[in-house]
Amino acid sequence: MPNDDRARLLAALRFAAQKHRDQRRKDLLASPYINHPIEVAETLAGTGGVEDVEILMAAVLHDTLEDTEATATELEEHFGARVRHIVEEVSDDKSLPKAERKRLQVVHAVGLSAAARLVKLADKICNVRDVGQSPPKGWSPERVIAYLDWAEAVVNEIRGTHAELEALFDATLAEARRIRSE
Repeated sequence: MPNDDRARLLAALRFAAQKHRDQRRKDLLASPYINHPIEVAETLAGTGGVEDVEILMAAVLHDTLEDTEATATELEEHFGARVRHIVEEVSDDKSLPKAERKRLQVVHAVGLSAAARLVKLADKICNVRDVGQSPPKGWSPERVIAYLDWAEAVVNEIRGTHAELEALFDATLAEARRIRSE
């Protein structure tokens, strides 16, 4: 990766860390939220072999629009139109009820750009791993299974995107289901 690309990726990471600075994950340990976007980007770069810095930047920034006060304009000003667009594609409209947002993720998945599909796939891998290993506090076994089923429905709409990432998703999903069935 050229030095300029490294600097851009680190700037995106710094921006995401600043925006998520007071947020925690819903797991029992209340992990720092920033760990999640870092893991999504790491999954894309490691298993996915993704070298496109703008996709990796979008991965680090993928939750900033829906979970922080960051704006699409701000993303474009700092990171360019393509990064903004990818992040917008994978962001839920928080003004909608949760059930509708989840339904729309399944419906809209097939229309995502190739870059957004990669980010969505890596995000689902990481979320399924987290839910399987340490579900959010207060989640019943039924809610965990419903989440896993929903994540699989989203990924099924984007199959054919990346064989290695899809294989990792399938293995992660199987492991999460195994853990939850014990």
